[in-house]
Amino acid sequence: MQTFTRNIVSLAALLLVLCPAVSQANDLAIASLPAVTAGASRLPPAAAAAFKVDDFKEADLWGRIRTGYAIPDINNELVAKHVNWYASRPDYIARTSARASRYLFHVVTELEKRGMPTELALLPIIESAFNPQALSSANAAGMWQFVPGTGKDFNLKQNLFKDERRGVLASTDAALSYLQKLYGMFGDWQLALAAYNWGEGNVQKAIKKNQSLGKPTDFESLAELMPAETRNYVPKLQAVKNIIANPAQYNVSLPPISNEAYFTAVDKTSDIDLTVAAQLAEMSIEEFKALNPQFNRPVITGNEQTKILLPKENAEKFSANLANWGQALSSWTTHKISGARESISSLASRFRTTPEVLRQANNIPPSSQLKAGSTILVPKLSTSANGDIADQVVDNAVVSFEAERSNRRAASHPLTRTQKLKARAAEAVAVIKSRVSGKADKQARNSDG
Repeated sequence: MQTFTRNIVSLAALLLVLCPAVSQANDLAIASLPAVTAGASRLPPAAAAAFKVDDFKEADLWGRIRTGYAIPDINNELVAKHVNWYASRPDYIARTSARASRYLFHVVTELEKRGMPTELALLPIIESAFNPQALSSANAAGMWQFVPGTGKDFNLKQNLFKDERRGVLASTDAALSYLQKLYGMFGDWQLALAAYNWGEGNVQKAIKKNQSLGKPTDFESLAELMPAETRNYVPKLQAVKNIIANPAQYNVSLPPISNEAYFTAVDKTSDIDLTVAAQLAEMSIEEFKALNPQFNRPVITGNEQTKILLPKENAEKFSANLANWGQALSSWTTHKISGARESISSLASRFRTTPEVLRQANNIPPSSQLKAGSTILVPKLSTSANGDIADQVVDNAVVSFEAERSNRRAASHPLTRTQKLKARAAEAVAVIKSRVSGKADKQARNSDG
């Protein structure tokens, strides 16, 4: 038995050495891996030491994704149309691949842990081109494009300080959980994908309609009942899947993505300014935000449960620099507006800063003032005063605005009815923009009507 096992190992290794570019040889080695690794423990110590599972894994992450394809293919005119669209845009593929290189290993690993088809890792290409800062007209955010209501359904925190719909770890976990739930409902990945885009209620209604007419209920049979976006959604994923499976066939050059983790999670134990965190990690602000896009304010709040993602070498620099820092980690605290007398100008003077700094830190629109009850970030007046921002404040803080008014003009020249209506409209728009309306956005994702 030992001789037989050694022969299998030698054969697999020989195939990899002689045929590294032939996918069939790699597939054979990978397919044999469970049996080989089981036998490796019975090899002589010297042979076992030379044997490494990593020798059999895909060097390129695209290859790893190919081996896990499991969703049935569709082949129609829409697929061909989208294949041509992507294949004719090498710059788009290059930019999207560059962004994906930060996140794709994590997504594929999580899919494999759950036993899910690995082509689902390509879904953010369709949703957001792997841009975690993407925001749609329907207020869907992040690379998985969660609307606020569905994000809340999957415990993605959304407050003034962070929006976990943009967070790499949290949004990926939520998206895969949602897709699993949808697959459990429909027993079909194509219908699950349609429901991810259109809402499970709408897909259920379409199924019932076709059933009542004695028609099939697969994706292509239901497509005519779907809006154009959903009708094209699965064909788009199929098109990307086809290109990744055989880029040479479509004259596409895929930028290689290393099949190893791009980032690691670092614990934080106290508030830290975003600029300080980037400085300690020896990264640019842009690079830091690319891995930590969920943080909305210049200070990262939270205890050790709040993770910072950093490339491995930067994580090591972060830890070393943090140990030798010796300065305050955060320069921000919060202040609650008590009344109309607290203008941006007066607050800037009180907290020894400028109106521009306060507006930028709190996303306060120009020509607007804060309403009573609003909670904003302000500079700490003393490094020893005001500790970390309390979790209760983080979870419940709101900011409301209204248009700035001149008291002197209001006294001598009362507003006309038209001016009053415009002021009220401006105030309403500002309030709506500053708050998240979960109910309406949830209906956009999961409509039953």
